[in-house]
Amino acid sequence: MINALWTILDSIRIQDFFDIAIISIMIYGLLIWFKETASRFVLVGIGLLGAVYILSRFFQLYLTAVVLQGFFAILLVTLVVIFQEELRRFFERLAMWGKIRKRPYTSSYHRDVEVISQAVTNLAQKHIGALVVIRGEEPLDRHIDGGMPLEGLLSQALLESIFDPHSAGHDGAVVIHRGRVVQFGCHLPLSLNPKKFRHLGLRHTAALGLAERSDALCIVLSEERGDISVALEERLTTLANARELKEYLDAYYAKRSPREKPRRVSERMRKNFREKAAAVLLASILWLVFGYQRESIRRDFVVPVEYRNLATEWVIEEPKITEAKVMLMGPEQAFRLLDPKALKISLDLAEIREGRQKIPLTRDMVKVPSNLSLERIKPGSIRITAYRLLPVEVPVKISIKGALPSRLTLQKIVVTPPSVTVLASPKLQKSGIRIRTEPIALEQVTETTTLAPKLLFPTEIRFFDGKPPSVKVTIEVRAKST
Repeated sequence: MINALWTILDSIRIQDFFDIAIISIMIYGLLIWFKETASRFVLVGIGLLGAVYILSRFFQLYLTAVVLQGFFAILLVTLVVIFQEELRRFFERLAMWGKIRKRPYTSSYHRDVEVISQAVTNLAQKHIGALVVIRGEEPLDRHIDGGMPLEGLLSQALLESIFDPHSAGHDGAVVIHRGRVVQFGCHLPLSLNPKKFRHLGLRHTAALGLAERSDALCIVLSEERGDISVALEERLTTLANARELKEYLDAYYAKRSPREKPRRVSERMRKNFREKAAAVLLASILWLVFGYQRESIRRDFVVPVEYRNLATEWVIEEPKITEAKVMLMGPEQAFRLLDPKALKISLDLAEIREGRQKIPLTRDMVKVPSNLSLERIKPGSIRITAYRLLPVEVPVKISIKGALPSRLTLQKIVVTPPSVTVLASPKLQKSGIRIRTEPIALEQVTETTTLAPKLLFPTEIRFFDGKPPSVKVTIEVRAKST
């Protein structure tokens, strides 16, 4: 057991530490995110199935691993459906993170606490129903319907006037953010658990609905009993008196306000220590099952040979080798991440010379991942014959077919330019190069016409810019005299 542990520790690379650290952070984020949500029990169930799958892989329980592997193939869609609200909140907070970090609420919150607690106490004594929302870090726009913008400075008189029974917006909710009343008369979403809270009134159900979907704090005043309740993080708490409300608001604002002194490293480590330890443990187990590089294996791949940086004036005689076999060695996990289509042998022909030559195939011609090693290339070298093409000026011959209509007489046919410059091998130049236009049908000519026919040329020749030149053919005709 100890020897096996030392073997594992000895094989760990710096990349594995980063691998475990990244997965640990992701798992820790998930644990914290679902810690206080109602869907955490679903997450626990999925985690148990994941543990069974890992154990089945470890103990080589083939049937169990195959069945659970098929289940996890469709799990992504299932997770999106089950955790759609949580995922939406997560991406919203991720998008707002930089903005939140740059703009902390540094002003004193004690005035806000005093104003809200005093106004709520007065309304409770008069048995006036009210719903006050204190926005947290998450935006509330997609959760709130209706309402009217206000952007007024928070004050006791303003809150009491809004919830006056004779006010037009007294039945809705008031949204407070950074010491200002930003909206009033708003309609909030109802709770996602109506059966659990069916004994509550509409205001309490709406407060819970917003608390289930965001990090906002909702204060509810019961019109019948005059009770004060707060909804936060899917929990509804009834407070005994105004003093408890003030203490609750103080704790809420203090938690979201920046500390005067940075916390020590030991304090940061102690916070959510169980979740951090569980995240590191789970990430280590996942790495041991899926990422631990055990014995190395060898695999052969047939890869294409790429000829690059060949100048336009150079030609390689056919046949030339287009494929070769490479042998790679490494752990099985590395081969799972390898894309065989990305493998190729890149042959640089920038310094090619004329004639028959032998080019060795070396390891630096093949790009392989760092966790794999190139053992062999077969064949070890290739032989090619290269020759340089020389410029030559070749006249363009006009090819025609058919005859002009009987009423017309051909005056002359002129090609512009009369010749073109191409690149050709000395051997081809000696045998003669013929470049002609595609056949021009004279029966379609009804008057003096200028055409741009396609050129026909041997496949062995090349062009300076890689594109064949173009010519114009002018056919001059006149009508026959009667």
